[in-house]
Amino acid sequence: MTDLVSSALDAGVLTLTLGNGVAHPLSLPMIRALHGALDVPEARVIVIHGPGRIFCAGHDLKEIARHRADPDRGAAYLTALFDACAALMLAVAQCPVPVIAQFEGIATAAGLQLVAACDLAYAADTATVCLPGVRNGGFCTTPAVAVSRAIGRKAVNELLLTGEDRGADWALRVGLVNEVVPRDALGARVTAVAQGLAQRNAAPIRDGRACLSAHLALPLEAAYALATPVMVRHFLDENRR
Repeated sequence: MTDLVSSALDAGVLTLTLGNGVAHPLSLPMIRALHGALDVPEARVIVIHGPGRIFCAGHDLKEIARHRADPDRGAAYLTALFDACAALMLAVAQCPVPVIAQFEGIATAAGLQLVAACDLAYAADTATVCLPGVRNGGFCTTPAVAVSRAIGRKAVNELLLTGEDRGADWALRVGLVNEVVPRDALGARVTAVAQGLAQRNAAPIRDGRACLSAHLALPLEAAYALATPVMVRHFLDENRR
């Protein structure tokens, strides 16, 4: 446990709780801490929770501002930051076990990127989502990589071009979250889903998820060619009932 990310493993469910203050910003140390916390061989399911009114506020703008005084105006730092963030998001998306996002507050910028990178997302009815880059003269370019793979083009452009907050019901409607529940029921709902997943046969889930990620970018014929032998292995798995 650190002040950046705390972890708890219970019956195969690894819960990673974001720290680093109430906004849980993705500073470079925070990104590295979360990336490292994913590597727990005993975990069968991972839950990422940013508690409170902010799930994750995205990158640490104060940290970024401090590097504006660097001789290169922060170019080297920004490259390291965004490379590390991309590696984290890839690690979440390609994790060998299912990853679930749990949030009751706002998921904004790279915080929403983190939600979108997860396999499943459960939100409280108090949750909101946002890609606010245009509001400060920028654009949420890298968060859009994950978000655009979770929702349709019109919906991601609504987030990117308006920069406005959208509520949990909107996020559910466009496919950013799987379910919206009352805030006081969120923890129990996520626990039930995670514990249920943790009891499933792990090997077919691992192989099937990897196959899904691989075939989504392929033409239909190639997707079936890739998926069919994986399906055969699932039926030959000795642990299958």
